[in-house]
Amino acid sequence: MKNTVLPIVQLLIILVLIGYILYGRTKENNEAISDPVIQSSTFEARTNYKVFTFDLPANIQFAGEEVPLYQSDVLERLDKEIHTNIYWNTSTVFLIKRSNRWLPQVEKILLENNIPSDFKYLPVIESGLQNVVSPKNAVGYWQILRATGRELGLEISREVDERYDPIKSTQAACKYLIKAYEKFGNWTNAAASYNMGMRGLSNRIDEQKVDSYYDLLLNDETSRYLFRILALKEIMENPEKYGYEIPVHHLYKQESLQQMLVEQNIKSLVDFALDQGINYKTLKIHNPWLRSNSLTIKRKGNSYTLLIPQMVKQDSIPLVALDSLNKISEETN
Repeated sequence: MKNTVLPIVQLLIILVLIGYILYGRTKENNEAISDPVIQSSTFEARTNYKVFTFDLPANIQFAGEEVPLYQSDVLERLDKEIHTNIYWNTSTVFLIKRSNRWLPQVEKILLENNIPSDFKYLPVIESGLQNVVSPKNAVGYWQILRATGRELGLEISREVDERYDPIKSTQAACKYLIKAYEKFGNWTNAAASYNMGMRGLSNRIDEQKVDSYYDLLLNDETSRYLFRILALKEIMENPEKYGYEIPVHHLYKQESLQQMLVEQNIKSLVDFALDQGINYKTLKIHNPWLRSNSLTIKRKGNSYTLLIPQMVKQDSIPLVALDSLNKISEETN
């Protein structure tokens, strides 16, 4: 009997303590709820959270070609992509930051090839201006497949993959876009074909007997493609209109680099980098097309040009500064 009484007493004491603690917490919560100051701040926190919609531009063009916003489905597709990217805050912020470094360089190459500057937004939506690899193994800023890259004149091997070179891949993309424009006769269809291929777009045009991108029923990705370009163009050219206030000093700057001509084999890029006064990581950051720890000159007379941070190696060839201005940078200023 004594053995059973003691555990029962202990259990009752524990239950009383638990009840007292719960009572105290309930009382505090009730007092907080009845406090007018706390009530007010809670109410404000709930009511101050608002989601805004934005007016669409009255008209918009891609590469000088008018977008038919009078078509309800076209207007709604643009509306969706603009608001999706407005509220995809982190992604859009970093697109604007990276664009300050890369879009002037891309734009310069486009203009040299007589391609409208609006095409600088293709690598923005293709890769976010990063050297990414897609599930289909498309590579780099312009998301170029291996076979396509070789057709466009890029070197792709174990040691070198020029699809990772933002400048050379832009030059290769220009070759494609020029051919596509010659085939379709307008830049809008040329851009759409960059997503689904010239043959794929031609087949849809033949099947549906219309030749405007905006009149074609296409797969979901290609149907969104031009509207994603247009949305990022609109937001990045008018960031403050859509709530993005990014100080100039927060934008990523184009780095000062110098060129170094390499005409002999490099057995170890680690040792080579150290000889230049930098490390392996820095060498790879500025030359992402280097895909191995060595670099071989395969043919006599061939050479490669490496980019090294400015003032590291005194006998290097200075890299000519780009004079093309980015509209985003201008407007932010």
